[in-house]
Amino acid sequence: MRTLLEPRLVDPSAAEPGLVVDVRDERRALLFDLGEIGRLPPRVLLRVSHVFVTHTHMDHFAGFDHLLAVGLGRMPRLVLWGGPNFVDQVEHKLRAYTWNVVQRYEVALTIEAREVSPDGRGRCARFDSRTAFTRGDEAAFTLDDDVLHDEATFRVRARFVDHEMPVLAYALEEKARVRVAPDRLAALGVTTGPWLRELKHAVLTGAPDDLPIELRWRDRDGEHSMVRPLAELRPLVLDVVAGRRIGYVTDLRCTEANVEQLVRLLTDVDLLHIETVFLDEDRAHALRKNHLTAAQAGAIARRLRARALVPFHFSPRYEGRTGELVAEARDAWGGSAECEAEVKQLKPR
Repeated sequence: MRTLLEPRLVDPSAAEPGLVVDVRDERRALLFDLGEIGRLPPRVLLRVSHVFVTHTHMDHFAGFDHLLAVGLGRMPRLVLWGGPNFVDQVEHKLRAYTWNVVQRYEVALTIEAREVSPDGRGRCARFDSRTAFTRGDEAAFTLDDDVLHDEATFRVRARFVDHEMPVLAYALEEKARVRVAPDRLAALGVTTGPWLRELKHAVLTGAPDDLPIELRWRDRDGEHSMVRPLAELRPLVLDVVAGRRIGYVTDLRCTEANVEQLVRLLTDVDLLHIETVFLDEDRAHALRKNHLTAAQAGAIARRLRARALVPFHFSPRYEGRTGELVAEARDAWGGSAECEAEVKQLKPR
């Protein structure tokens, strides 16, 4: 079944962190982490509406400058999420440049930086190109449980894990998926088009039956348009099913406290992207670096009952050997008695 959210790693080799998620039917995208994003074409970056940063180590945040350079004069708004002190860090990035002409750009850019702390309190500030990105419109807020961002069709939740600094682990959740019957479309004499997005949104949000929806479509006979009430179009929908849940987890130590946070956030996750930095033979090195081994990542995925697993963030020391990392993670996820016992205790050694 066609899904609303289509994720893919920013780096196809899975070495660098980062996830880009296309929001289908909406011509926009979400980014998780801002590292080496230069491989993404401008047409993708210009669709980005929200960025969710795990933490501000360089390999997770240095790409902010590239996104800013692509977006200036073309992107109207960008929302950034991060952990403690994130608003200040965004301000410092922006203040590092001289903005003597940016206010003349035809398309003004507003950047909204939002930060959260482990106690659930947060603050936000806006930076507008028309005022040379001077910090303004500051406000405080408190999270509703662990929900950072909430829309009609999806939400983003987050919890902190420990990397010898606070790091955000993310869950991206489709609220529901709408399946439309192609034969009923044909019987109505219409084809698919952007109007389907409006229909799906109306169904998911419980809009009234008399809501008018304009159908616009193109076929070999040209352009067509008509208006029908929601009640007449609702039979086009076959059913509404539970949405897919996507996890993005990177840069954390193998501790019971960290895994408990992931259990609260990602139990029964449909698609888990989790860092797989070192082979288990290098476990001592992984402990010094505050990262997971492949076996630990796979065992955590097993604990979460993840339905699909995408290992990433491979150490460069395994160049030419990344298949071993993937195999080790998938073996642990598949479950051995030893891994199952370890993931229940998760005492790094």
